[in-house]
Amino acid sequence: MPHKYHLNTGGRPASSLQERVENSLSRREFLKKGVLTLAGTAGVFSLPIIGNAQLPPSKRVTVGLIGRGLMGSGHLRRLVGDPSFQVLAVCDVDRSRREEGKETVNQHYAADRDKGTYKGCDAYNDYREMLARPDIDAVLIATPDHWHALQSIDAAKAGKDIYCEKPVSMTIEEGRQLVEAVHRYKRVFQNGSQYRSIPTIRHVCQFIRDGGLGKIKSVFTLMTGLTGFISAERFRPYAKMVNAGLYNKTYVPLDIPMPAEPIPDGLDWDMWVGPAPWRPFNPVYHLNPSPGVVPWSFCDSFGVTSLTWFLSHATDVIQYAIGCENTGPVEIIHPSSGEFPTMTCRYANGVLLHFVDHWGMVSKLYKAVPENARLAGNFGGVIVGERGWLTTLSTGGPIEGSSEELIQQIGLKTREVNIGANNHHANWLECIKTRQLPSSHEEIGHRSAAAGHLANISWWVGHSLKFDPDKEIFHNDEAANRLRGRAMRPPWRM
Repeated sequence: MPHKYHLNTGGRPASSLQERVENSLSRREFLKKGVLTLAGTAGVFSLPIIGNAQLPPSKRVTVGLIGRGLMGSGHLRRLVGDPSFQVLAVCDVDRSRREEGKETVNQHYAADRDKGTYKGCDAYNDYREMLARPDIDAVLIATPDHWHALQSIDAAKAGKDIYCEKPVSMTIEEGRQLVEAVHRYKRVFQNGSQYRSIPTIRHVCQFIRDGGLGKIKSVFTLMTGLTGFISAERFRPYAKMVNAGLYNKTYVPLDIPMPAEPIPDGLDWDMWVGPAPWRPFNPVYHLNPSPGVVPWSFCDSFGVTSLTWFLSHATDVIQYAIGCENTGPVEIIHPSSGEFPTMTCRYANGVLLHFVDHWGMVSKLYKAVPENARLAGNFGGVIVGERGWLTTLSTGGPIEGSSEELIQQIGLKTREVNIGANNHHANWLECIKTRQLPSSHEEIGHRSAAAGHLANISWWVGHSLKFDPDKEIFHNDEAANRLRGRAMRPPWRM
């Protein structure tokens, strides 16, 4: 039976993990000798949410939120609704967002304020001021992609544990620097890829990892073009400038100089852009209220298109299922090579990960499943092995497979994929207290993002690539290696 949490050292020696655990236990006297004791480096832990009862302040994990857009607002509701957390601060460069966030927190803790046990939530424009507070244990980062790695590294340096939205980086080098910082400062890091924490998905992935499909032959997941995204209503005023028809087969973020427009009152646009290449304000990047979860993701300064939308979720679940979550592809095969009709990654164990525009391509183009196979959803993939095929998809209905007999062998309590049942935040909380590695720790988050970065780099250079996942360099390809990183806008630096 699969464990609820799998302790994964990410390829590091066990002694390194043990040292990391031991050196971290003194923090705030192990949260004032809080809820759990460390049961060993290979243990399995379960931390229930403690009903409606409020823990005393000394036993709660104090947390600050950085970024209160649509995702950040959801995270904030999750944090204030959990009595094991205590939200002390909200940071956003948009004044109305941070003030509304502050008010949300204060209203939730109103009873504690009346008792004199809570002094209120503070609001910050500059996240560095929040990180300087010694009374904050952890931060949750829900800013645009271009901030993820730098803010996570700064949080690690400040001694904070971290939950960071996906993808964790804009480049391969950023992701590696993040991993090194988390290790150096011995922090607990959770990548916001909650789909792997849905019980049904974890159970299917473990079945595949344990050999339930036999040797894996191929995996399919979505990597969609930009046309639909930039055909949205909010781009209508710029229709002549943003010709969606030109980008039907464009998968990488765009360099379109949107016209400068007046900066809304209360928005610190210079801070919003931060370390990214400069772009003047335009409402397609940021609008309050937001027109979407990640409106800026089409732009190469701020996002990474499919990797932002869903691909980092999908690669996380897929690499977990095929046992490659702490490594990466060894080859990226461009369609121009003629070997495969769509962009494809090959792993050292021989598994092929094919990126497709839509699920119909799995049956009609690759002939990997019958044409009547029901494939629907996202945030995972279709995995084909010697014994048949299975889906690890969310938002599209139940788990599907090549036969009812195969699905019965998994031993699922339900084939339904209940997204709300994930325990991703609870796992982060538990690991803050035990100093264990979370289910989607820093190395896993980096490798999930890196798979998408590799595909994007292959698109940019226009040919296939050989990659060393240990050294994280391309073989004999200077142009591709230059795209592993990018400079930050001064004065920002890691």
